[in-house]
Amino acid sequence: MDNFENLATISNIFKEMPVKDIEAEARAIAHQNQLTKPPGALGILEELAIFLASWQKKTMPSLRAVQALVFAGNHGICAQGVNPFPQDVTKQMVENFKAGGAAINQLCEVNGADLKVVPIALETPTADFTKKEAMSESELCEAMEIGARSVNLDSDLILLGEMGIGNSTISSALAASVFGGSVERWVGAGTGSDQKGQAHKATIIELGLKKHGARKNLSAIQAFGGREQAAICGAILAARKAGIPVLLDGFICTAAAAPLFATSKNSLDHCLFGHLSAEPGHRLLLEAMGKSAILNLNMRLGEGTGAALALSILRGAIACHNNMTTFKAAGISKV
Repeated sequence: MDNFENLATISNIFKEMPVKDIEAEARAIAHQNQLTKPPGALGILEELAIFLASWQKKTMPSLRAVQALVFAGNHGICAQGVNPFPQDVTKQMVENFKAGGAAINQLCEVNGADLKVVPIALETPTADFTKKEAMSESELCEAMEIGARSVNLDSDLILLGEMGIGNSTISSALAASVFGGSVERWVGAGTGSDQKGQAHKATIIELGLKKHGARKNLSAIQAFGGREQAAICGAILAARKAGIPVLLDGFICTAAAAPLFATSKNSLDHCLFGHLSAEPGHRLLLEAMGKSAILNLNMRLGEGTGAALALSILRGAIACHNNMTTFKAAGISKV
């Protein structure tokens, strides 16, 4: 994709972003108002159905083809002891995904999503961001292009998830860089860090911020991010260009998307947020972006599991929107 040659060409994508179809949205709202229920009685389910209708550009949205993308990467910052698990776990979990043994496999199967796992240069971790930028510009753009090319453009919805030992530290660094404030408030347990481990992560992030400064746009991914998070950005942009709505997972995915939001506040208009992670920084990120999550189940696994669970809610929303009877058809009086 020519648009991902360098950061200058990527910046052009933000100038040409499709928007939702307000006519399809209006038709979907009108249809909702004719269904056999009090207006608004299905709450957020109604909003979700209308959202999907507006981006799919049709009154009756569908979820026949749902793609779940899980990107995986390794991180040089792990050399600083920010995670209790060895980096080999990333590759081992990728093999587990491919064998069908992970939580994301079960949730994709039960909720009807086609899972694709995309490992990116696992044998070549990004650089330690306390010493240099995590990626060069060419490495960043290459990972973004991988993410963009992974999107099935025939999909009705794209789910995004990730895997990468150390990427909760990466995400806290991205959040602190883009939105500022105390580093400690962005840091959580990740895959199991205790209080001492979390304090160490905060110290390491402070060193990175001191070296690179607070960056707001895609250069934040270059300075602090992982290849899997760059790929998430690429997938979000490719889906937007194709007019496909996106369902993001938790803290890691939201942090990956934060530089896109900082570049253009409407760049995530086609995105839904599957769940509120138990990672403390996730609530802060959503608040900073004026977004809300569909589910809150105290989860912090990653992999795309929260998004895959939220897919069942979207399916329920569409089933009611598309299949409920109207007052007129049912012969029921409408006040």
